[in-house]
Amino acid sequence: MKSLEELKAIRKQLEGSVAERPEGSKETRIVVGMATCGIASGARPVLEAIADEVVKHNLDHVKVTQTGCIGLCQYEPIVEVYEPGKEKITYIKMNPEKAAKIVEKHIMGGTPAEDYMLCEDGDVCLRSLNESVFYKNQKRIALRNCGVIDPEKIDEYIATGGYAAIHKVLTEMTPDEVIQTILDSGLRGRGGAGFPTGLKWKFASGNRGKVQKYVCCNADEGDPGAFMDRSVLEGDPHAVLEAMSIAGYAIGSDQGYIYVRAEYPIAVKRLQIAIDQAREYGLLGKNIYNTGFDFDIELRLGAGAFVCGEETALMTSIEGNRGEPRPRPPFPAVKGLFESPTILNNVETWANIPRIILNGAEWFAAMGTEKSKGTKVFALGGKINHTGLVEIPMGTPLSTVIDEIGGGIPNGKKFKAVQTGGPSGGCIPAQYYDIPIDYENLASIGSIVGSGGMIVMDEDTCMVDIAKFFLQFTVDESCGKCTPCRIGTKRMLEILEKITSGKGEMEDLDRLEKLAGQIKQNALCGLGQTAPNPVLSTLKYFREEYIAHIRDKKCPAGACRALTTYKIDPVKCKGCTLCARNCPADAITGEVKTPHSIDTSKCIKCGTCIEKCRFGAISKE
Repeated sequence: MKSLEELKAIRKQLEGSVAERPEGSKETRIVVGMATCGIASGARPVLEAIADEVVKHNLDHVKVTQTGCIGLCQYEPIVEVYEPGKEKITYIKMNPEKAAKIVEKHIMGGTPAEDYMLCEDGDVCLRSLNESVFYKNQKRIALRNCGVIDPEKIDEYIATGGYAAIHKVLTEMTPDEVIQTILDSGLRGRGGAGFPTGLKWKFASGNRGKVQKYVCCNADEGDPGAFMDRSVLEGDPHAVLEAMSIAGYAIGSDQGYIYVRAEYPIAVKRLQIAIDQAREYGLLGKNIYNTGFDFDIELRLGAGAFVCGEETALMTSIEGNRGEPRPRPPFPAVKGLFESPTILNNVETWANIPRIILNGAEWFAAMGTEKSKGTKVFALGGKINHTGLVEIPMGTPLSTVIDEIGGGIPNGKKFKAVQTGGPSGGCIPAQYYDIPIDYENLASIGSIVGSGGMIVMDEDTCMVDIAKFFLQFTVDESCGKCTPCRIGTKRMLEILEKITSGKGEMEDLDRLEKLAGQIKQNALCGLGQTAPNPVLSTLKYFREEYIAHIRDKKCPAGACRALTTYKIDPVKCKGCTLCARNCPADAITGEVKTPHSIDTSKCIKCGTCIEKCRFGAISKE
């Protein structure tokens, strides 16, 4: 078991070595982003190439290490160089050949390689991603260590203040004081509904030491386009372990479970490494910090069922049963896992806890808005120039996220909507472009913050098709336990398919709204109750698109194949025959150097002709 003095010694020894170089340090640190986004882009051979070059040239003062997601995922693989007394240098879109040149030119030659840096505003090359617009409007708390420390080394977590919060709790605070601190901070659950975290803990805090209790982490992130929790687990797993230990002390629990989907193999691996290391150091298990407090954590792997993100279904799955939701009440704080009082929070919620304990409730409550405190992590994707992980103070305007952090919409297209909250959320239209992002504001316009997926859409997106996409996901993922969700969502999907195929009737809009109301009122769990939200929000803000599909048999965005017609402009067509030669259905005819035409009865609407035409002569209507 490590004592507090030993942990302080580790912290002092490594102070600054996992971020900026400390004064007097002679070590250079080369860090490679090795989260899922980096590895999928080829980061592993980049890491190996750098390590080989360092060994080849006997660069004993250089340390090569991995880290989690650095944030700007579209530019992976990312390599960052920390040198004593100098600013961090960031290199993007690396490959093994470029990596070798960095070692040669930068590490050995002393000249940073500008060709491999991120350039903004024309030819202005940024030495560090910290200088980019993407990062300047962010405030990183949950993501504070992601892209900074090696997630597989407990000493690096300790060096950034890790496991100091649990020591403070065990030696300076009573359980009730811990709960009050979380209450005063205003932290709300980051998994979807935004329920006050401290209040949940308070409900489960009675009868300490008299009944078995459990602390659970929901790492079953399943929303399309969401990867916030996965990135935290891959980049800073010890923060979750420490936070769960704090909660165990607060409510009187000695056992925790992390429910993580098996589809996250890197997160699972690093979580298990972190648990093993924490046990070895005596920071999990018996008599933590010699205070008599016992707490341990085990992993439970999920098979990827979306419904297991719902808390009661998750607990049922941990128990070894099929993941299906239970009626509430009783709520988990009274009767949860193994019929015992249980608290459950998601990964991002847990990641905030140690910082709140160390910095105080007032520090956290000073960020955000009156009712939505702190920051929120979003996975920014879709039709946006900069994709990746974003952590912003609650209340940040949507326009700031889109225009500044996200770099705007590509190819000169217009912003149309943004989907937040995944299948349980809604679409925010352009009329709310400046809306402050928090729980209350998004709820007021028919969307939710949710777990943090944020998918941006431009003028070429069909909102009816988007509603169909999310409803198809819900239908596929319904556990089938309750009739409103199992049957009701299927009927809604059938209506949407009817509309997008050109067979819709105006009465279908009333049918959709009626079904949506019945499902929201009668579905068993929160996932079923919120399933109609994408349909309702698009009906509310983009009703004219539904009407165009039904009345005019047209898809204004040109996305629905059944309602799309391809035409060749005889004035622009040069008769090059390129479209005809590439058409897989032989639907295009015409002589060389004469305008061509498309036989709409043969056209399969694949879009190949538009891609191949060099004169912009083909359009779809």
